[in-house]
Amino acid sequence: MLAHDTALVFGRYARQTLRSRFQMLFGILMPLLYLLFFGPLLTDLPLGSQGSSWQVLVPGLLLQLGLFGASFSGFSIIIEKQTGVIERMRVTPVSRLALLLGRVLRDALLFVFQSVLLVVTALAMGLRAPLVGVLIGFGFVALLSVSLAALSCAFAMTVRTPQEFGPAINAIAMPSMLLSGLMLPMALAPGWLDVLSRFMPVRYLVDAVRDAYIGSYATSSMLYGVIMAVGFATLAVTVGTRVFRKAGA
Repeated sequence: MLAHDTALVFGRYARQTLRSRFQMLFGILMPLLYLLFFGPLLTDLPLGSQGSSWQVLVPGLLLQLGLFGASFSGFSIIIEKQTGVIERMRVTPVSRLALLLGRVLRDALLFVFQSVLLVVTALAMGLRAPLVGVLIGFGFVALLSVSLAALSCAFAMTVRTPQEFGPAINAIAMPSMLLSGLMLPMALAPGWLDVLSRFMPVRYLVDAVRDAYIGSYATSSMLYGVIMAVGFATLAVTVGTRVFRKAGA
């Protein structure tokens, strides 16, 4: 029943997304601009990391796509609360976990699709990475998207208006981007900043994807990244489900 209910909810939101090509393509705009205008500036610069500048930048942009895109997924929850959709879902026998999973799996698929477009563009600009590493990167994007979309939906269930939701998400997402080394490796940072960044879960994911993009799979960074990604996703879905149940959604 869980799989059936999840498929129903996923199908509903997937159809909404397919009807909105603007939503499918607009989310990639910011990472694409970073790629086009920031990437060439890093060419041949010593970045304190193995691999080319593209193998450093592109993994960070992929996770930036998941970070900002999934963090704002809860906006749809606020709209549905205001229009009564959540109230109508409350009386259905669909499990609360399925209501959450259907949403976040749609988000994960959307951001992986956008990641494919970003990587294709990066390949045209000079990125060279093994296929296995690229696929591993997509997997990390999917896990990060599930994690942050679940937390975003849970937070949206606790606020009343977009005016409360937006600033709070920005206050969390922007420091997360800066402290996770998405744009540049934290090896370039002073010691205190490097230590502070180790409290950010996304830091371990981006280090793992950068290793994958140079073909290094059996590394401590890869191990820590997998543990952090899976653990974070499990925790986020658990928290999100509890909030949905408590809110009667």
